[in-house]
Amino acid sequence: MHRLFHSIPLRGVLLCVAGLSLFCYASASLAFRTDRFLIQPKASISNARLATLHASLGCKPLRTFDRIRGLQVVQVPPGHNVTDLIAAYNQSGLVEYAEPDHIGHVFTTPNDPGFSNGSLWALNNFGQSGGTPHADIDAIHAWDILTSASNIIVAVLDTGIRYTHEDLATNMWTNPNDSSHGTNAVAGGTDATDDGTHGTPVAGIIGAAGNNGKGVTGVAWRVQLMACKCFNSSGNGIVSDAIACIDYARANGAQIINASFGFAASQSLSNAVWTARDAGIIIVAACGNEGTNIDLNPPYPAGIHLDNVISVAYTTRNDTLAGPSNYGATNVHLAAPGDQIYSTFPATDFFYFTQSGSSFAVPYVAGACALLKARYPADTHQVIISRILNGTDPLPSLAGKCTTGGRLNLRKAISPPINLSVLSATNNIFLFRVSAGPNRTFTIQTSPDLLNWSSISTNTTSDSGTHNFTDTVMPPARFYRAVSTP
Repeated sequence: MHRLFHSIPLRGVLLCVAGLSLFCYASASLAFRTDRFLIQPKASISNARLATLHASLGCKPLRTFDRIRGLQVVQVPPGHNVTDLIAAYNQSGLVEYAEPDHIGHVFTTPNDPGFSNGSLWALNNFGQSGGTPHADIDAIHAWDILTSASNIIVAVLDTGIRYTHEDLATNMWTNPNDSSHGTNAVAGGTDATDDGTHGTPVAGIIGAAGNNGKGVTGVAWRVQLMACKCFNSSGNGIVSDAIACIDYARANGAQIINASFGFAASQSLSNAVWTARDAGIIIVAACGNEGTNIDLNPPYPAGIHLDNVISVAYTTRNDTLAGPSNYGATNVHLAAPGDQIYSTFPATDFFYFTQSGSSFAVPYVAGACALLKARYPADTHQVIISRILNGTDPLPSLAGKCTTGGRLNLRKAISPPINLSVLSATNNIFLFRVSAGPNRTFTIQTSPDLLNWSSISTNTTSDSGTHNFTDTVMPPARFYRAVSTP
């Protein structure tokens, strides 16, 4: 018996070889207006000369910002190409630069009060309550890409879930055979209502309904939460009940299991985790809260060395390893926020509460896995886990404490930046490497002037997240970029 555990950037490199200049960069977005562009006139150029240039190219200024050194928005005349006009203005000698009027967008944020008032620091830390800005999982940037994992089932092996809670009811999984929301291995039957204080908060962190104007939001705004009760109201349980819930989750289509608990080493539990592995199920496990190195005596399932298990420590709002959190350079993979976490609570259908522990770090990772599985449905469990582990933010406090030395970053995991680098250059033959996360499709483009680009190849990175290619580059300068392909 054991208790539950409480407690899009640009990168580039400039290389000069035998007088040859080569610039490589990566870009995730190239959208801009085709009917207008921006110019910055040189300070010495008169308005008359600038007006003559506009007239010669058939253009006219739409707006001038006198307080920004005469910056102008210029209209593209019908039948003209914006990139050609930008090139003409840059070559005119009258402007410091001409550039596209790029298209951007606001970041997606939910209207849930707990998010708006800053209570959910783990999702968006802007320094509230003495926290460190950006000591979070970077959820708002990730949500700009994806908020829903509505087709993904996450099994919560715990004290149950209060599935009538206002923030959970719409995201509960329903068994098509009996209309239940899960299983109760403790008492038998299908009533997996939370009679403790643990499973409901965990469920809320994974998938409290987002943007519903109530309470809080989970990592996934939409997801299917399967209630698998294998611990009693005091948080105690036996390994055979946990095994029964793993088996239920496997038989009923769960892709992810949240395991915010620990047992002593058990071959039977390892075998159950192996069967889950064969079904492609990811098990996210808590490493515990004794402040010790679990490489010496690991709890299970966190200490089970199978490639479908992720072991999680917990950090504070200042990006430090929490004092009570266990750690282990071998048996812990990463950390996630777990201190003073505000979430749904089973006291009533409208109750919320704050708790701490590795139990509450695990569901951040489980929720991230759900969004990744929704975004990359063809990925194996190994590739999903690779995306999670390769996308962490390295922290000094985690160096030597876990295999990645990092804290979960949802944005990097769900859409890693594209990095283009030069590995070698010999006799004008260049070896390049694209690093962009596993199985990421990208296009290599070249340009003589940074304005007119042509595609030379489209490829996909390997499971390790890289792709190498070679090209012969001759003078004059040639520019390269790797562009994300949707």
